[in-house]
Amino acid sequence: MPSADTTPRHLLEPYAGTIDTPIWFRAARIPADGGYPVHRHDGGELVYAFSGVIEVEIDSAHYLAPPQYALWLPPRIEHRALNRREAHHASVYVAEPMCRTMPGEAAAITVDALLRALLAHLDAHPPEVPPTEAQARLLQVVVDRIVAAPRSGSYLPGSRDALLGPVLQALQSDPADARSVAELAAAVGTTERTLARRCQRDLGMPLAAWRQRLRVLRALPMLDEGRKVEAIALDLGYASASAFIAMFRRLMRTTPDDYRGRRADAGGTR
Repeated sequence: MPSADTTPRHLLEPYAGTIDTPIWFRAARIPADGGYPVHRHDGGELVYAFSGVIEVEIDSAHYLAPPQYALWLPPRIEHRALNRREAHHASVYVAEPMCRTMPGEAAAITVDALLRALLAHLDAHPPEVPPTEAQARLLQVVVDRIVAAPRSGSYLPGSRDALLGPVLQALQSDPADARSVAELAAAVGTTERTLARRCQRDLGMPLAAWRQRLRVLRALPMLDEGRKVEAIALDLGYASASAFIAMFRRLMRTTPDDYRGRRADAGGTR
């Protein structure tokens, strides 16, 4: 989990205008180490990053949106957003009466090919205010896809546990840390079995799976920057590029080079 005291160097003004349409789309670019201060909206909001990884903080909980996920924020929930690298993101605002069928809590949702294509189309062709009839129908399809999308709590959950929390922080500080679960457990004065139980309780997954997700999140901006796959693999603690590629393919369902090519074709790194 990112450190709770992280404050962006470049604070942007959150959208504070009145939304006179049931569904509204807005896209923006955020500089590296930029973000939005604590704010809230009367309606719900979907946040999706075309490039970069958007982090949203709600109280002390962090939610992350890598490219195959988006974040749903229910109405009137206070939140702030930040990103460590330059990001291109979109928000879909949904009026409160339409949120009754949406998730009641903040959640990461899976962005399938159709929803991704719809968001890319809206980014390339922003709807008018108010939208035309055709644009309103397209926006309604976006909402329908949000309702139907599989959801989870957070792509990279965190923990305040006295034993597990320091382990996660250590891995965040150095994703290339190659210590085994047993070695990490010993470093905080516990056993591998105890640490594994707390991983399942707080993370819902083994520590090895959590560490792979962390490494994917760290790899994405490096791929967007055009760094070589071999260099990224070494920086993240892999003995070879092939081992990193296999992990990336398993989690992202594509290779690093194919991911980078699709992002470039979609204009995600422009």
